[in-house]
Amino acid sequence: MAYFDQAATTYPKPECVYSAMDKFNRTCGGSAGRGAHNRAQSAAAIIADTRKRLQSVLQCPSKQVVFQPTATIALNVIIQGVIKSGAVNVYITPFEHNAVTRVLHPYLNDGKIKLHQLTVTDSYEYDITSIQSQFAVNTPDFVIVSHVSNTIGLIAPAEEIFYYAKKYGAITLLDMAQSAGLISCNVGLETIDYAVFAGHKTLFGPTGISGFVMKPALKLEPILFGGTGYESANQTMPVSIPERFEIGTINAGAIAGLNAALQWIEETGINNIRAVEEDKRQKLLSILTSYDFIHVVGISSSAQYAGIVSCLIDGISSDSAGSLFSELGIAVRTGLHCAPYAHQFLHTYPAGTIRFSVNYFTSDDDFRELDEALQEIEANL
Repeated sequence: MAYFDQAATTYPKPECVYSAMDKFNRTCGGSAGRGAHNRAQSAAAIIADTRKRLQSVLQCPSKQVVFQPTATIALNVIIQGVIKSGAVNVYITPFEHNAVTRVLHPYLNDGKIKLHQLTVTDSYEYDITSIQSQFAVNTPDFVIVSHVSNTIGLIAPAEEIFYYAKKYGAITLLDMAQSAGLISCNVGLETIDYAVFAGHKTLFGPTGISGFVMKPALKLEPILFGGTGYESANQTMPVSIPERFEIGTINAGAIAGLNAALQWIEETGINNIRAVEEDKRQKLLSILTSYDFIHVVGISSSAQYAGIVSCLIDGISSDSAGSLFSELGIAVRTGLHCAPYAHQFLHTYPAGTIRFSVNYFTSDDDFRELDEALQEIEANL
């Protein structure tokens, strides 16, 4: 099957990822922080090394790395912890995932927060002047930015937005689920308080391991409680990071895979990975736009994008497109992509779009098979 669902989970992974996970499970397999024996210590060493590699890739050596099972859980930990501290005026982009908006929803319904959308123009550009005016009228307490839209691949000027947000002392959160390891970003900037990463997406690691980085001085209230293998006699959560937020047995096998993926990223180079993906995005656009019955959504020559393209197809609903493409041997994502606000902005709500996503490993055979499938669809319209 030609795989055009890289935005959901990257596939295939670099070969070293599979090898590292197999080696860990066969030769290590211990639980870090749950014993002084060699297997536990070996797991702890891999975890510690992976934290350092993430700090390097994300350019944030002075910030703490906290592992979580998913980016959704990481976002919950941060968002709910920040709101518990008293944040009222919360700003988001029009492109946030449900992992952000569903967390905010009950607080909005209860009147505990006021939700504002950052201004984006009809040409898909963040209007910095209007955003500054928004901040002046409703002082921001908490600003959340999806670095890359999972619906159209639009890249947000997060560093600039956070620069102005910090003039008002706002807490800032960068959702890098679709960009960590792909788009070079100085997460070490003082204007970035938190940044969330998803191991199984642009970091090319396995599922089951994600997390966030944060300034160590921030006072974030925990929302999850349990064993940490640290200060076990104390019934309150430790104040030290990452122990304060890493509860239960950590997925060390997946971290071993992520460690290998990070080494591959370092060796290959983020800028090279991004350049290859952009070439393949252009090839994807060339194929899609060569058919009159396909209409690409959310494209502007003045904006920057990652390798995600959404479109509509004449005569084929988003609901039926997924199974149709699957029958033709093409993996795509259809519907709302867990981002209903984005589709309201794009005027593709409630049906959604057909999403194609490419990356470094998308092959010429994948593109050939896609073109053949589209030819067959055209012949049967």
